[in-house]
Amino acid sequence: MSEILNNRYEFVLYFDVENGNPNGDPDAGNMPRIDPQTGFGIVTDVCLKRKVRNFVELAREYADSERGSHLDIYVTEGSVLNNQQKLAYDALEIPAKEDKKESKKSAQEWMCDRFFDVRTFGAVMDTGDYKCGQVRGPIQLCFAKSQDSILQQEVTITRMASTTEKETASENRTMGRKYVVPYALYRAEGFISANYAKKTGFTAEDLELFWQALKNMFEHDHSAARGKMSARKLYAFRHDSVLGNAPASLLFEKITATRVDETTPPRKYGDYDIQADKTMPDGVSLLELL
Repeated sequence: MSEILNNRYEFVLYFDVENGNPNGDPDAGNMPRIDPQTGFGIVTDVCLKRKVRNFVELAREYADSERGSHLDIYVTEGSVLNNQQKLAYDALEIPAKEDKKESKKSAQEWMCDRFFDVRTFGAVMDTGDYKCGQVRGPIQLCFAKSQDSILQQEVTITRMASTTEKETASENRTMGRKYVVPYALYRAEGFISANYAKKTGFTAEDLELFWQALKNMFEHDHSAARGKMSARKLYAFRHDSVLGNAPASLLFEKITATRVDETTPPRKYGDYDIQADKTMPDGVSLLELL
């Protein structure tokens, strides 16, 4: 494994969607999520983390066996999390239901070493018969927000085939609905703590994989609902120290996106101009990763 991080980071990711639903809201019939007061679109941190996990899971298949053994994913679709924690107890030969501090610490370290998402995002693993404690991960993501208010467009669709003979005899066709955003550019912000990286074992090699995931996660997530989503820009602020050299809020203000033409609604990436103020405070470097 490579060296542990010794630098604090913040990052800004821009991504867009065209005629797709970036993050449906189950409480609103799966319509694209919005801020009801402003009409701005929202993509949750959980949604973005899911896409990162999916990319790392895919990357694991192409990694060598030594590296791949550290890239398992704890939160996978349909997984039973207590069974994942049982792996640590079995590997360390810790009896089930043992609640000693030393045993939980050993199991937690094993989980951090084995599962990429545990040492990256953290996890609550203090449930069931195989308790591994709680881990606060070094990478934290905020909700992504669109640059402008979005249009939640409802599209009616029809199905040509039938499910049953009775349905075939009927002249009524099965109708359905899809909800899409014609176009929106979203901005997500995140934080990387070198202090918590030391606690979970998050390495510089893990960080490189995380950057790769942010740049490529939409490329392996295409579907009828998310047919055209793309990462557009990725900026990172690298501090020269573990504690950091400038407030994150000040650094985030250095990256801006403005409309090229305010008279028409945005319908493509070229309708925006993304600019970075490259004058950084002392001890901070701006990295343009995409």
